[in-house]
Amino acid sequence: MMSGNKSSLHMITFTLLAIGGLNWLLYGLFGWEIGSWVGGMNGTVAKVIYILVGLSAVYEIVMHKQNCKMCGDVMAKKSGSMGGSSMGGGSSMGGSM
Repeated sequence: MMSGNKSSLHMITFTLLAIGGLNWLLYGLFGWEIGSWVGGMNGTVAKVIYILVGLSAVYEIVMHKQNCKMCGDVMAKKSGSMGGSSMGGGSSMGGSM
């Protein structure tokens, strides 16, 4: 379970990554970017936004397994099935899962 601070940080980084993804979509489809609305690539505000998006990506990559319930469930199933086969007997597929 995530604490309040981690949950807030996750939501901020997720939002920034969504903005970054939409920026790439707009650039790919139409050739313009969100940064152009705040002074272009050389504008200070745009640079700060791009840096924050990049730092958000690093944070989410590092913290992904801890924050993602789906990945946590998959990893738990994998470790459960590996534990069953290494203890002698039992299938490697973890029959009860």
